[in-house]
Amino acid sequence: MKTDDQYIKSIWVIGASSGIGQALVSELDQPNCQIFVSARQLENIEHLFNDTQARIIPVALDMSDEQSVKHAVTTLQGHSASLDQVIINAGTCEYIDSVSIDMPMVKRVMETNFFGALNIVNASLPFLRHANTLGHAPQLVLVSSSVTYVALPRGGAYGASKAAIRYMMECLKLDLQHEGIDVRVVSPGFVKTPLTDKNDFPMPFRISAENAAKRIVKGLKGKSFDIHFPKRFTYILKALACLPTSWRFALTGKTSRHLEENPELKLR
Repeated sequence: MKTDDQYIKSIWVIGASSGIGQALVSELDQPNCQIFVSARQLENIEHLFNDTQARIIPVALDMSDEQSVKHAVTTLQGHSASLDQVIINAGTCEYIDSVSIDMPMVKRVMETNFFGALNIVNASLPFLRHANTLGHAPQLVLVSSSVTYVALPRGGAYGASKAAIRYMMECLKLDLQHEGIDVRVVSPGFVKTPLTDKNDFPMPFRISAENAAKRIVKGLKGKSFDIHFPKRFTYILKALACLPTSWRFALTGKTSRHLEENPELKLR
């Protein structure tokens, strides 16, 4: 293993152009570190990190496009044979707003949040495995959502995609831990980002992206597989999930917009 003064830690942050991803790069910034930053739109991304101590290397990426992922891998290989930490933060969110399911929308969400994330996992594994052979402690991190704890109205597409990738990461944890790769899931509540700014409903206990990044980095230094926050919100969801199903459906169903648009659909 390289000595501390020789060792350059390599990190790949996907979805780094705004929100949690951008804040994570700033929070992870330190000397003797190179951070690969990826996003669909790389214009001006270097200017976001002008004052960093780490070396910032932009990597163009559309994680739902396998060819784009291959190009990204080639770029990474030109700088490093290993990655010590991969944080998959990019994702999308759309809601089901009608009594029928918008299948093209569901497919768009799944394509990015599930299949796109898996594309990055596949691309990252050889780099993480190489880091392990060097005696490092590689981490594979997926930013999921606390919505996976309990079903909520309108959230079928987004929640299903996050629940699917969460389950996949739990399965990977079972196998990759034997290879020395530390797999983690992050389950935030509402965080102020360009994505949540589009929401048209109250977002209780919403925190800043900078606050979220600090909690994630602190959590990654600990032992918990699931890093969830803010606790006062996530514990409410966990408590709801423990209720008898009839109680849970009655409580969460009260927030359904179908009742506002179609009062005759109220439960009898």
